Amino acid sequence: MWKTILRRILIMIPEIILLSILVFLLAKMMPGDPFTGSINPRSSPSQIHHLMKLNGLYDPWYQQYWNWIVHLFHGNLGESYQYHEPVANLIGQRAENTLWLSLFTMIMTYLIALPMGIYAGRHEGQLSDTLIRVYTYVTYCIPFFVILIIGLWIFGYVLNWFPTTGSVSATANSGWQILLSRIYHMILPGLLGALFSTVNIVQYLRSEVIDAKHSDYVKTARAKGVPEKQIYRHHIFRNSLLPIAAFGGYSITGLLNGSIFTESIFSYPGMGLLFINSISYRDYTVITALVLLFGILNLVGTLLSDIILSLVDPRIRIK
Repeated sequence: MWKTILRRILIMIPEIILLSILVFLLAKMMPGDPFTGSINPRSSPSQIHHLMKLNGLYDPWYQQYWNWIVHLFHGNLGESYQYHEPVANLIGQRAENTLWLSLFTMIMTYLIALPMGIYAGRHEGQLSDTLIRVYTYVTYCIPFFVILIIGLWIFGYVLNWFPTTGSVSATANSGWQILLSRIYHMILPGLLGALFSTVNIVQYLRSEVIDAKHSDYVKTARAKGVPEKQIYRHHIFRNSLLPIAAFGGYSITGLLNGSIFTESIFSYPGMGLLFINSISYRDYTVITALVLLFGILNLVGTLLSDIILSLVDPRIRIK
């Protein structure tokens, strides 16, 4: 297994190189420049031209790419044109908030999806199953950003139950106050993200439970007189949950990528909001670093899902 994992990691190297080239070229193809209006609204074209030349933005793309890669291997992601500080520091400051929100959303996703999927599969064709399927269909048809906007308006502005911006209250001083304030700020965006993320897991788990319920080994267990609760506990549930474990890696990377919508709408200071602001200001160094990071996380998530599935199910080995 370890040889297979090492081989997969080696295969990821050319994929990351190709991804870095595409990301770099697409960032350079963006219209405009990172200096117009960022220094002084009345900056002259000659000043902008001097800054572009000073930062090497007139050099051939392959030379700019090579300089970027060399600095990247030395742990230097460049300096932000907008924030005037190292990109690594910017991402490090925002990554903590994004990881907190993604972890909270993933926990709430599984806490909601697992009971719903199992209950719907066990009560196939009944009213409760129909209501759960209607919920998944309606939620799947509504765009994610619409769900976020509606939830923000109802629970943030109309009912005023949760904060609508930020990650920690300015009045929080001690460690416990900061932790509780962080959780309080994550509840609304985390729950809304979880409600949307549960759709695929609920539908998939429901199908797995129904398939397992009508399988031959379950029929054999019933014929032997095994109690129904024991059949569900030891045969149906256990086998149905195995494929769901493989979603762990995809869920982590998917939530990190989906944080762009959540953080933008809730003004949550994470990597997603940093990415949107960087696009607005054409901050090439931040854009390339974040897109490359998201791409690498997707590759790692795919490998992680295969590893998790092979560990929880001895019959499966990644090849």
